[in-house]
Amino acid sequence: MRIALYQCPPLPLDVSGNLERLALKATEAADQGADLLICPEMFLTGYNIGAEAASSLAQARDGESARRVMAIAQAQGIAILYGYPERSSDGHIYNAVQLIDARGRSLCHYRKTHLYGDLDKSMFAPGEDDFPLVELNGWRLGLLICYDVEFPENTRRLALAGADLILVPTANMKPYDFVAEVTIRARAFENQCYVAYANYCGSEGDIEYCGLSSIAAPDGSQIALASDDERLIVGTLDRQLMIDSRAINTYSKDRRPGLYTGLSRS
Repeated sequence: MRIALYQCPPLPLDVSGNLERLALKATEAADQGADLLICPEMFLTGYNIGAEAASSLAQARDGESARRVMAIAQAQGIAILYGYPERSSDGHIYNAVQLIDARGRSLCHYRKTHLYGDLDKSMFAPGEDDFPLVELNGWRLGLLICYDVEFPENTRRLALAGADLILVPTANMKPYDFVAEVTIRARAFENQCYVAYANYCGSEGDIEYCGLSSIAAPDGSQIALASDDERLIVGTLDRQLMIDSRAINTYSKDRRPGLYTGLSRS
């Protein structure tokens, strides 16, 4: 499978403008043979927008914006993962992502479970224990959002459930470049799966994003890497590389879960 990551500056509060950008990048990614396009966290609205704006721009997962993304995916024949503020049926606002397939169908939905700092906590309710796994083009995909990937338990539970690829829309800012440069590669290697990390670049209010979007492979290599500017990066997943790496690095088989039971009680 071939996947594309769109690294871009945020376009805060402009849902229509972001949908227009999405249509253009979906076309570009499809023209480069990509089967899936991944956008940053809260792509449709911007991330650093405050609680009032997050609430006013939030939509249901099957709302107007979702229908627009479905139409784009179907028109270009490409799956799309996008981030947005979700208004749930109980009125809560969640930091969410939704995966739409190339036929315009919703395949998977995920709410951020680990909220970062006052910014996240002022805007969103935390997602609960729902870590779905879905199949796309024969690959098993799990979803996380930004800060979620910095907790090793999250990627490990997806890997143990059978994930081949973990998709991580993010809004990672300076000075946390280390996460993009090191943590993502480590998560791929220690879980023997691919990790795709789609970040912003540029600035938004008092936040300066670090870019460095990447696709990390199970052997710890990076098959695609952005710098700190706007760009579309594309990489092809190699199933044989994953099989060979898992044969050498047998972390899953060598685990001793009985030694870790205390971790869940801390």
